[in-house]
Amino acid sequence: MNSATSEIPQVDQGEFIRDFAGRSEDYYEEQFKAIQSGDGDTRPLNFSALALGPIWAAARGMWSVFWVCALIEIVALVQLGRGLWGDLGADKAAQAAQLIARSEEMRLQAGAAAVAGDSTAQSSMEIANNLQRAAEAALLEAQAAAGSEWIYLLIGAVLLLAVRFGQAYYANRLYEEQYSKWRVNRSTPFGFSIQRLVFGMLLLLIMLPMTLYRFTASKPVSWVLDVPIDTAYRTATTNWLDGWFDRTADSGKEVFDAITSSFEQLLDGLEVLLVDAPWPVVVIFLSIIAWRAAGVRVAIFTVASLAYIGVLGLWEAAMISIVLVGAASLVCILVGIPLGVWFSRSERAYVFARPVLDLMQTIPPFVYLIPIIAFFGTGRVPGVLATIIFAMPPVIRLTTLGLRHVSPNVKEAARAFGATPWQVLTGVELPLATPSIMTGVNQTILFSLSMVVIASLIGAKGLGQEVLVALQLVTKGQGILAGLAILFCAMMLDRIVQGRFKRPLEGM
Repeated sequence: MNSATSEIPQVDQGEFIRDFAGRSEDYYEEQFKAIQSGDGDTRPLNFSALALGPIWAAARGMWSVFWVCALIEIVALVQLGRGLWGDLGADKAAQAAQLIARSEEMRLQAGAAAVAGDSTAQSSMEIANNLQRAAEAALLEAQAAAGSEWIYLLIGAVLLLAVRFGQAYYANRLYEEQYSKWRVNRSTPFGFSIQRLVFGMLLLLIMLPMTLYRFTASKPVSWVLDVPIDTAYRTATTNWLDGWFDRTADSGKEVFDAITSSFEQLLDGLEVLLVDAPWPVVVIFLSIIAWRAAGVRVAIFTVASLAYIGVLGLWEAAMISIVLVGAASLVCILVGIPLGVWFSRSERAYVFARPVLDLMQTIPPFVYLIPIIAFFGTGRVPGVLATIIFAMPPVIRLTTLGLRHVSPNVKEAARAFGATPWQVLTGVELPLATPSIMTGVNQTILFSLSMVVIASLIGAKGLGQEVLVALQLVTKGQGILAGLAILFCAMMLDRIVQGRFKRPLEGM
């Protein structure tokens, strides 16, 4: 190989850097080249960043740096404001005044009781003396707080200098990283923009004065602390929702009753197998299932878990919980996996489903217990329905994710060999997506177990009721034992289900 062909042309990045910087091109060209070569001091102070602070980051389009530095500087300025003009001892002084007023009232009551010969005079006087001592302690704390201005001044000054010099020290390095992103994606902000600078200044002018006023004024005006809104809007909305739930429950009574009846039959069938059957039969049945599905180790763990539950007298409650969790998990899997398959093929359907899934996962379970109680009443069926709502999103999301990550080349190869769409799905996509799908099943089972205690609030019984009673009566031991039983039930179910799908994969 001759020298002409072995030479690799070197690209001079100077023009790119100058186009990216837009202002102070020579400075940033020198700094970026020093950073990229690793020679010399690659992090000198950027005096523009030191002088402008977050405004510099905004003008350069580095909004993450702007927000971090702006929030820290606001905290520092609040400390400086509290030290310069804040009334530091106002809260304690007001508390002392209230205590003194209350103490005087108790002294008057004690004097009146003494004149009347009432036996409560002495106790009232003792209360008055205690209040007086508390007021004196509050006054001392107020005086100590009033004399600590220098502490707030010192903290604010140190914090402000630290964030300014820290930003100036790392500014060039951070800006060079943005330049590297810009080289790959030209939509990355670049240059020095006056519009971004003005927008950053407006943000600071909005946030800083109100924050300073809120934390330094002794008595801020009410509209700064509370949203100025009429509570009549909330009352009207609440009344409308109450009426809507009542009308819907009445008009859909037949549908809700049919759903309740269907789930009652499913739960009754499972209870015959696990609750009503003799316990030795249940132990043998579950042990054999664990052995055949997941192996000897899981079978031994299942027997040990059942022994723990039985010895502590939690057998019936545990079997009821397994019935509830099993029914909820079964419905989640039977409905969630087909929905995940559909969403993996239809982006439009998934766009509409994603907010619903977010709603199901983010709303606290106590909130959606309210409409379930309104439509289905209380008992084990509403508990199962609440569990389904909470536990179904993971299996849907992870099924969709797993199927979407199957390589298109593999699917195309299967089609090239004459496979039908159903054969591609069942013979290629689902086996390759099984790890993701089984992670979703695992999360669904664990989420279902986590709902056991919450569902007991509406009469679902089981181990959740044991924990609920322990919380009400503050019987710590009972609650811990029931919680460990829930843990063993979750691990037992998870190992059996996971083992059922892992063993065929291991033999492939």
